[in-house]
Amino acid sequence: MATVRLKEHNLELFAEEYLTRDLRIGVVGCGYWGPKLARVFNELPGAILAKVADLHEDRLAEIKQRFETVTVTQNYQDLLAEDIDAIVIATPVTTHYRLAKAALLAGKHVLVEKPLTLHSAHARELVDLANERGLKLMVGHTFVYNPAVEAVRAIIQSGDLGSIYYLNATRVNLGLLQPDINVMWDLGPHDISMIKFILGADPVAVSAQGTTYINTKPKLHEVVYMNMFFEGGVMANLRFSWLHPVKQRRLTIVGSQKMLVYDDIAADKVVLYDKGVEVLPYSVTEAEFHASYRHGDRTVPPLEWAEPLQLECAHFLDCIRTGQCPRSDGEEGLKIIKVLETAQRSLMNKGVELQIEY
Repeated sequence: MATVRLKEHNLELFAEEYLTRDLRIGVVGCGYWGPKLARVFNELPGAILAKVADLHEDRLAEIKQRFETVTVTQNYQDLLAEDIDAIVIATPVTTHYRLAKAALLAGKHVLVEKPLTLHSAHARELVDLANERGLKLMVGHTFVYNPAVEAVRAIIQSGDLGSIYYLNATRVNLGLLQPDINVMWDLGPHDISMIKFILGADPVAVSAQGTTYINTKPKLHEVVYMNMFFEGGVMANLRFSWLHPVKQRRLTIVGSQKMLVYDDIAADKVVLYDKGVEVLPYSVTEAEFHASYRHGDRTVPPLEWAEPLQLECAHFLDCIRTGQCPRSDGEEGLKIIKVLETAQRSLMNKGVELQIEY
């Protein structure tokens, strides 16, 4: 019995120390997104950017110059050492499964950039592995931590828009062409996760059509038009392109009472329009017909801004400490891969509408 009491006492001390000490973070991948993640974890209270790994010496030299106390390495195995609590993976998607699995097997909490994996079976394996070992597996769906997106969700939940008719999302720019995935797999996770979060629902069916102009071998679509269908008749149309002259990041939501536009690169990120169509029981004159269209005020809801990536990373740390489920956990990442896999089959079959099997 004395041994049991001692063991329980040690566990309590460990738990208390785990809640209060700084968590040591390792980042793998120093391409486009990795240095941004390294910066945030280096700035966040309660975290220590301990190690950064990448295969390219020049990238590691830049990291070392920016963060003098960090240890850099070309060997990913160095991040699996006992002194690292969590690993952040910002590498090409083809490596996500292998690197995340190694980290989980080494007892590390894991934050993986989107998409979680290229195959739902691999994502399922990672989710199960994290659950079995009591570890946090989180996916970098940054837009679900965006204060503007949270404001849009709150407006919809308040019923201010009335019944939701449809959503239209545009995410286009000139580049960046990816060598291993098409534009839908690259940009799609942003809008799919955002729309799921805003509506609080999962799509039940999907269709996709697209074209390839440059990435012909292998065939990687640079332009994709995708439709998601939800229970109750709500439809979301999504447009993705790497071949567009003007960068656009916009979501329009049309309801029975009002309409809303969320523009991620505008000064007023969320704008509410008191516009709609009121169908009269009957109309005899042309004037009566036109009167059924309502053109009301344009309002900008107040918004308390904070960097979404910082909020996401802080949430990751909180989940590790408290045991709460991440907002963008592995299960959510798996659902988005299921949507993308189904959309990919539609894309390769002339846009046929397909049911999503979760």
